[in-house]
Amino acid sequence: MIEQPAYTGFGFSDEEWGLLVGLPQSVLTAASAAESDGTRRTMAENAAGLETIAAGRESASPLVAAVAGEIVTRVGDPEAGEEMPVISPTDPQALIGDVLNRAREAAALLAARVDEGEAGAYRHWLVEIAEQVVGAASSGGVLGLGGEVVSDSERRFRDRLAQVLND
Repeated sequence: MIEQPAYTGFGFSDEEWGLLVGLPQSVLTAASAAESDGTRRTMAENAAGLETIAAGRESASPLVAAVAGEIVTRVGDPEAGEEMPVISPTDPQALIGDVLNRAREAAALLAARVDEGEAGAYRHWLVEIAEQVVGAASSGGVLGLGGEVVSDSERRFRDRLAQVLND
């Protein structure tokens, strides 16, 4: 007997599942890119985002748990000391715009395919990923001292994401 991919149980196509699985990592990258923080701070943001993604495996939502499990299988488990590579986009604003468009597309897909509880859990999880990333390292300051915990540009991204997702 051939084992079916996890997404078929939720009624998604391979392309739709790719959107849902790729979006949490993209949210992490966009939230981190919203403010240029330097390598050390970006690494802290990546770690916080990956931990939040991995924590989704424990979600009461079967959809969030399945998506989180697949991401951790693909990129590594922070509990095992694995880290995602740091991605520095050449055009952060274009990346942010793309992520917000894909978030809008995912929200519409979920509204059409799953019940509101599952859709809401996924949307909230994405906003939580952004929240953890933007709050992981302060921006600005000198030699790591001072600065804002969440900069205006980070707050703007998080708020726009929450608005797009109605969360």
